Order: sequence, then structure tokens, then C-alpha cells
Amino acid sequence: MMDHAHDLGAVREATDRLLGEVGKWDEAALAEPSRLPGWSRGHVLAHLSRNADALGNVLRGLPMYASSETRDADIASGATRSPAEQLADLRESADGFQAVAAEPADWSRTVTLRNGVTDSASRVPFRRLIELEIHHVDLDVGYELEDLPAGFTEREIAFLTDRFTGHPDVPATRVTAEDGRTWTTGGGAEGPAVSVRGTAADLLGWLAGRRDGSTLTVTGGPLPALPPL
Repeated sequence: MMDHAHDLGAVREATDRLLGEVGKWDEAALAEPSRLPGWSRGHVLAHLSRNADALGNVLRGLPMYASSETRDADIASGATRSPAEQLADLRESADGFQAVAAEPADWSRTVTLRNGVTDSASRVPFRRLIELEIHHVDLDVGYELEDLPAGFTEREIAFLTDRFTGHPDVPATRVTAEDGRTWTTGGGAEGPAVSVRGTAADLLGWLAGRRDGSTLTVTGGPLPALPPL
């Protein structure tokens, strides 16, 4: 069961970590490439600011973005701003999301995200936390998957394995962390069941498309090729 109040607190903490990092940057650091193909660190920050606005829209019952084209254009135009402008936007958009989330609401209601995806309103704060934590890693500033809070990593693995459950391109797969925690996913593709084992960070990296899975131990078949998120 989602605890949106707990997750909103975690969002504040993750935002503060990110703001502390971004506050150290000059223009050269901001223009450095991120780990996301074709995106600078400025692109990642612009995306995070607009994502905060977008998830606030979701909680209000509005479309997440006006259009995919508008979303992409806002990220592109925001990518080249100064460090001070990026920092202010990141802070103000985060505060705006928290303000919307503080309004009285039915957190059990169903909300609509991009591309017609629906979810419980109670999961929206966790979705924001995912954006903050994973993209902080994408910035390539020394914050790695191994540095993520353990509770977040476990929940994100569960979230992603659930997302791929029944996918027609993913065979039945058992995912096991080195401490024995297990999850199941896939099952929509024909073929023998596959077992994948590794550290929680490496499993998350593979599931989230941030690592190639070469450090994982795979039995029963090849490492499943996961669809893009």
C-alpha cells in the first residue's frame, strides 16, 4: 500500500540532495554531457523541473503535458539556462509540486499520466521520487545506483518488475538479489524461465536501462532484453 505522506517526505530529501549538488555548478559543469544520450546535464535538470509541474497537473486532474512536442521543446529551451536559473526553476517547481500535494484530496482516486497510463494518486509522489533519484544518477556527478537509499532501490525493483510482468517480449524471469530477495517478471514471451541474480544496484540498473546487465548471473537462457521505459 502506498504511503503518499512518507513518499512526499522522501521527495523533499531527494530534492535537497539534488539542489545541494546543482548549487556547486558553474556553466561549464552544467553543459557537460549527462549519461542520457544526447542530453546535457542542463537537459536533465530542465526535464526534472517540467516533470514536477507535470505531476502537479496530474494531481489537479489536468493533462500531464500540453503535448509531447511542447514537453520536448520546453526541455530543449531550458537546457541552456544559467546555473542560477536552473537552480531557481528546480526549487520553485519542486515547491509547486509539494504545494499541490498538500491540498486536501482523495489519494485513492485514479489519475491519468502520459499516453493514457493510469495509476492511483497515492503513487504519484513515488513516481516523482523515481525521477529525482534515477536522474540524479544520470547527471554523472558521483551519485551512483549504489548510493540510492536501500528502501527506494527495493521499491523501484518491485515497481519495474511489476511493469514488465506479462510483457509479450519478456520471458518468465525470476529476479534475485544477493541477500535473497526475489521478484518475478515477464511471462508474456514463449520460452523457458530465466533466473537473474546480482546486487540490488545492478538489478535496478538493468531493469531501469542504466546498465547492460553484464555483471548479473543468468541461468536458464540469455539475459532478457527489456523494452525501453
